[in-house]
Amino acid sequence: MKFIVDNWMLILIALSSGSMLAWPLLRGATSGSLTAQGAVQLINRERAVVVDVREPEEFAAGHMTGAKNVPLNQLEEKLAAAVKNKTVPLLLVCATGARAQRAVAIAKKLGYEQAQAVAGGLKSWKEANLPVEKA
Repeated sequence: MKFIVDNWMLILIALSSGSMLAWPLLRGATSGSLTAQGAVQLINRERAVVVDVREPEEFAAGHMTGAKNVPLNQLEEKLAAAVKNKTVPLLLVCATGARAQRAVAIAKKLGYEQAQAVAGGLKSWKEANLPVEKA
């Protein structure tokens, strides 16, 4: 007990640093991101819709086969027109996955409960040697 009283500040620092290290793991577990292989399974088995949230110039340079382009800054206005069925799995993708994570929050707010981001974005898709098409 004396050790705890004498070193309460060190214990507090250790607990706070441990929680800061664990935070990304906990956040990542609930963020809804999936691997490129998981995305392929959803596309093939559950007819998931792929929405690329990059800008049109980036989309034209190369995108996942069959993806629809709805830039992140227009997602709230145009997602409902691009994907009418809110019950189908919705896969959001960008270059590296950062914008897609933001897009998941917007899509869920709009009622797309099965919205998920492809972890690593188009970069991980290409690294997995999956098909890419150009506009």
